[in-house]
Amino acid sequence: EVVRDPGFHVPEGASLELDGKPLAVRRHHHLLLHKPAGYVTSRTEGPSVYALLSGFPTRDLAPVGRLDKDTEGLLLFTTDGELLHRLTHPRHKVAKRYLVHLERPATEEDQKAFAEGLSLDGKRLLPAELSFGEDPTWVELVLREGRFHQVKRMFQARGNRVLYLKRLALGPIELGNLPQGEARFLTPEEEEALYRAVGLFTEP
Repeated sequence: EVVRDPGFHVPEGASLELDGKPLAVRRHHHLLLHKPAGYVTSRTEGPSVYALLSGFPTRDLAPVGRLDKDTEGLLLFTTDGELLHRLTHPRHKVAKRYLVHLERPATEEDQKAFAEGLSLDGKRLLPAELSFGEDPTWVELVLREGRFHQVKRMFQARGNRVLYLKRLALGPIELGNLPQGEARFLTPEEEEALYRAVGLFTEP
């Protein structure tokens, strides 16, 4: 059977050929999307990030965490449930790096408070890394957990307000120069780095 649909779901155990040569079948799919503002990380609400994944096999793809509607940047999708669990569980402390534009300049006191671990809703957060350069209204923040509206609420707790938020990296996966609104499969090297980061990599 000749298949020309890029979104065709390959049945379990099927063998594939390309131009008469055997083709290895991916056990799992991992997609990287540069999410624009205005899209919702949901299948049922809109406008949905899944609308940006046309041409990709999205049936079993689940987002690794969520980005708010007004947040831009790296959004990872996977069909591997165990990988998803480990990437999102605080026990594995997978780093998430954000670019943040603030209403007021960040301070060294903010850095210290984040490094010690803020308290939100009576619960202590894991230590976070805050860095900034000559313009401290533009900062980078590295978190190792993901709570509801965490970045915005952390700065709010310090008397500041987030004007713009973009995720730049998740673990070893970098957004890089992927254009906004576009998606791509992870490279084999990125897949290996991701599995290694959460202790799931096994030698072939």
